[in-house]
Amino acid sequence: MSYLSKYLFFITFILLSCSSNEVFFENALCIENIHTINPIDGLKKNQTVIIQGGKIIKISPSRNINLSQKNTIINGTDKYLIPGLWDTHVHYAYIEELAPLMSNLFLKYGVTSVRDTGGKIDIVKKWKDRALDNPLEAPRILMAGPLLDGIPTVYDGSDTRLPELAVGLNSIEAITKQIDFLESQKVDFLKAYEMLSPQQFHHILKIANEKGLKVTGHIPLSMDVISASNAGLHSIEHMRNLDLSCASNSDELLQERRKMLANNANISGGRLRSKIHKMQQEKAIDNYDETKADSILSVLKRNDTWQIPTLALNTFYTRRYFERPEWQESYSVLPDSIQHHWLSRAEALTEIVPSEFRKKYDIWHIKMVKKIHDANIPIMAGTDTPIAYLTPGLSLHEELASLVDAGLTPLEALKTATTNPAKYFNLEKELGKIKEGMWADLLILNDNPLVNIKNTTKINTVIKQGKVHLKN
Repeated sequence: MSYLSKYLFFITFILLSCSSNEVFFENALCIENIHTINPIDGLKKNQTVIIQGGKIIKISPSRNINLSQKNTIINGTDKYLIPGLWDTHVHYAYIEELAPLMSNLFLKYGVTSVRDTGGKIDIVKKWKDRALDNPLEAPRILMAGPLLDGIPTVYDGSDTRLPELAVGLNSIEAITKQIDFLESQKVDFLKAYEMLSPQQFHHILKIANEKGLKVTGHIPLSMDVISASNAGLHSIEHMRNLDLSCASNSDELLQERRKMLANNANISGGRLRSKIHKMQQEKAIDNYDETKADSILSVLKRNDTWQIPTLALNTFYTRRYFERPEWQESYSVLPDSIQHHWLSRAEALTEIVPSEFRKKYDIWHIKMVKKIHDANIPIMAGTDTPIAYLTPGLSLHEELASLVDAGLTPLEALKTATTNPAKYFNLEKELGKIKEGMWADLLILNDNPLVNIKNTTKINTVIKQGKVHLKN
């Protein structure tokens, strides 16, 4: 055999050998040569991820797997794969006209799961049921149903600025009946609110524990943070009323609040809450006690009372996201009436200079988030969209950026919107990581979010349970 013949035989053998090692996955989606970022393990370069039946079935270094070109392949070269994101504080029922657009907006910005923290059950359940019926087309929705509040009720619909999101409960029997009803509607957790009495609050926790439901909420104005945490509150939204307990004069403030809650003037719940906050928040910040704050955080850590800081919302006046062109551009997809209102409000707000107290209050929130994180109290990323002109979906990326500004690393911030919410709902074996057997809720980014957390907005592709949604 001539040298040329031997050479051709050798090349043919190699080609046939390579061809025989090609792998084909039927009815699968293959993402090849992508850098994966797991919130726990960090970055792994040049991986191939195989998705089949809506779940991740295989992850391998790309050099170890030779994909047949018959596969459906996404080229992930120089791109980054992260788990789908959660927004753990949203309200579908806050602006009913906006609700039909919210699911699409969440997916557009890579938010594949949300936690609805309060609204009329018929409105929220409608969108949750649609998501359950069409899991490839909408984020999963875990809902609380209406806020469980006392009398007077903050969100009772009597104030045009505050839509009807709550039920006012005037007795222990009413609480039991309401929670029984919400259980029948398949709520995923409960939310307690600010006008509850200590007796009502404790009864909500008792019934919820019997039914295996977590309770989140605001600290009732009739209570302090330690009492609420010791009662079994699973998580606190916005760090609301934590400031009142961290003051050196917190006992005095509590007694003052309880007198005001008698509501002898019979004013509405929304006005009464605002009056108490206005009277006490500045006093609390001026009398902030670091030692007292540390002792409170140690209780929250011991009781595993999680935090949803909604930091972008809480620092609204100083972060001033509403001034940015990209934010105002995001309003273009909203219904005309909402778009016009939000743009006009954004324009008006740019003329408002934050007060000295507002600046101090915002700084307090930022520093408190860092203290909570350093105390190893779990944090979840949430926004309160669509409150405060926060565009659904985009606002979650602003929250991640605000958490990094507060002192979390980008990887730690990603954890607040991936693994932590999955753990909160006992879904850590299904969601929150890029791992074999997990649901394929994934986000392909054009740049590395570990270098700059703002790169989470550089979305190439969103994948919901294996279905590809290209970013518009």
